[in-house]
This record gives sequence, structure tokens and C-alpha cells, in this order.
Amino acid sequence: MSELQQFLSNPLYHDLFSIIKGARNGFVYGCKIRFPHALVMTLLFSNRSWPEKVRAIYTATLTHAKNLAKFVTVYKLLLILQRRLRAGVGAGAGNAERTGVAGKSIGAKGVERGLDSFVAGLVGGYWVFGERTAVSRQIVLYVSSRVLASFLPRLLSSASGTASLPPTSPSSSILPANLRPLSTLSPLTSKAANPRPIPPADTPFAIFAALSWGLVMYVYRHHGERLQPGMVNSMSYLYRDSEAWSSLKTLLWHNK
Repeated sequence: MSELQQFLSNPLYHDLFSIIKGARNGFVYGCKIRFPHALVMTLLFSNRSWPEKVRAIYTATLTHAKNLAKFVTVYKLLLILQRRLRAGVGAGAGNAERTGVAGKSIGAKGVERGLDSFVAGLVGGYWVFGERTAVSRQIVLYVSSRVLASFLPRLLSSASGTASLPPTSPSSSILPANLRPLSTLSPLTSKAANPRPIPPADTPFAIFAALSWGLVMYVYRHHGERLQPGMVNSMSYLYRDSEAWSSLKTLLWHNK
């Protein structure tokens, strides 16, 4: 085994290399999913000049890729810090177990606990996706929809068995007037029926982004079977695959 191979396989550096590969996978995945989307949407719906279209496609792709790379980096770093801090407070640095080479549990101190993924996702979501940009809004809405869908009963899981409260009366005064079933709506072609969208305020959006990412990372780690298959594949590429490499090529250039 060459010196480089030994260095890459050293459990002492596994955490560092997993962060590097995680950032790499985040950037690559961001490019793969954003470029075709930005290309199609820009060509179909944009009336700008060709140089502006190319610039818009490039900017959207780069922004998405950088954001995913930053989030994976922050998420994995916070998981590592939580494990190491816990090990230091508990058994002490000298008693921590070091495990295997690439593909196994991180060759550092401590073990991951229940809420670690939620805390790491919460902080990463707030820091990376908390700013209300077009790309951040799309990503956060995608993530939050997957979180909500994860609460649906599974085909192979038993129902909760808890009785739900009866719905309130449709005529209840807590409903706005335009949501009451007997109210009269404006014609669909009128200005009142086509209001200009109002974006959310910055602080509520940042909190919503943080909670969405915290919850989706928690669900992925604890109940991954409840997430949509495409989401699971994305998570596996970003977080599981970045824990394994066999050479410099599979660390930086190819995923496997």
C-alpha cells in the first residue's frame, strides 16, 4: 500500500476527508439537478437576451451547488463536533474508540445520538438557506414538502389508532370570509382574483428553513423509510456515500 493510500485510509483523518468528499458530492449534485432545471425554465419562460439567459443559468446552477456543498460541510462538521464534545465530557479523549477505514463509522471519538442530526440540520439550514433567495425558497419548499409527506401512514406500518377530533363547523367565525363555503368569489379574470404574490418576511423564512432542514435530517437518520425515494437517494449520495472512498480518485473525482 502506497503512502498516499495509507494516509487516505488512516482513521485519524476520516472525519476530515468525509467533510471534503461531502462538500464535493454536494457541489456535484447541486450542478446535476439545478442545471437542467434552470436550462429548461430559462429557455421556455425567459424573454431575456441570450447572454442574460446563459448568465442566469450559470448563476442558478452555481448558487445551488455552492449552497448544497456548504450545507453538507456544516452538517457533517456539527455532527463531528457533537460527538467529540460528548466523548470529551464522558469517557475522555483517550478512551474513545476508533473504527475502521473508509466506509465504516467515523474514525473519531464518540457516537452519534438521537437529536444530533436535528441540531446539525437546524443550524445548517438557518445559516445556508435562511436568506430568502429564489434558489433557497425552492429548496426549502422541496424539503418541507418531504417532511410533511413523511407523516403519512405507510403501507406496511400499522395505523396509530388514535381518534381525531371532529372538524369544526365550516361556518365557524375563525375562517376568513373568502374561505367560507357560501361566500361569493371574484371572477377568475378579475384583478382581485389574481393578486401579486407577497414574499414571506426574512426572519420567519429563516426559522422555517432551519426547522425544515432540521426535521428532514432527523427523519432521514431515524425514519428514512418514510421519505420519498428520490429524497432518500439524494441523502444517500450526499451523506452516506461521502463516508467511503478507496483512493484519491473516489475521494475527489468519482463518487464510487
